[in-house]
Amino acid sequence: MVAPPDNDVIWARSLHCSYSGSPALAGVSLGVREGEILAVCGARGSGKTTLLRALSGQLVAEQGEVWFNSAPVHTMSAAARERLRRDRFGWISPEPTLVPELTAWENAALPLLLRGISHRAAKATAAEWLERLDIGAHARTRPYALSQAQRQRVATARALATTPSVLFADEPTATLHQTDRAHVLRTITAAARSHRITVILATHDAEVAGLADRSITLVDGRRVAAAPVITEAEGRAACSLSV
Repeated sequence: MVAPPDNDVIWARSLHCSYSGSPALAGVSLGVREGEILAVCGARGSGKTTLLRALSGQLVAEQGEVWFNSAPVHTMSAAARERLRRDRFGWISPEPTLVPELTAWENAALPLLLRGISHRAAKATAAEWLERLDIGAHARTRPYALSQAQRQRVATARALATTPSVLFADEPTATLHQTDRAHVLRTITAAARSHRITVILATHDAEVAGLADRSITLVDGRRVAAAPVITEAEGRAACSLSV
């Protein structure tokens, strides 16, 4: 087992994963530097979500290694991986998953409260991120009374409130209209620059991927040098590899 390069925050080698006997990742390797925004591009079903889940410790690859700084994520216990996700990682899904009984600010502050941060400090931090995402006026509103776009902004605030070392964003704007998408992406990229947050962004949208420092492309669970032409039914072309 070889430790990753010193300048890579996340480093993976030869990841293999499968679902029900079908390969989801087939030998994917990559390294991501501190403060870098990396776009993982590809059509639906290409393995983007599986790769993010493996890198974040949500699943353990059948073969291969994942390192966070000098810590081997692939050999950690389930409890250790859960602590890592809670303390060092942030996650944004395509569909916002909020606690229905909590208000917007309580949802955004929840990871901080779980860390033992004081109620006052957690609320202040959550309020700051809600304001940045232009949802502060709804801080006391529960999820059922928010629109889809508003709930996604709350979920984004929750992921950023902890100032994670690494933010995993899995198609974070897939369900948003153009204006909402631009605002969320602008906030994520600004946070990455100002707080040195490493962002790994899964997308099938070349315009979204264009905001990243660098892109890689997956096809059928494999990393390729360039994206093929995606059929019109896929919605948008996958983005090309840039180094």
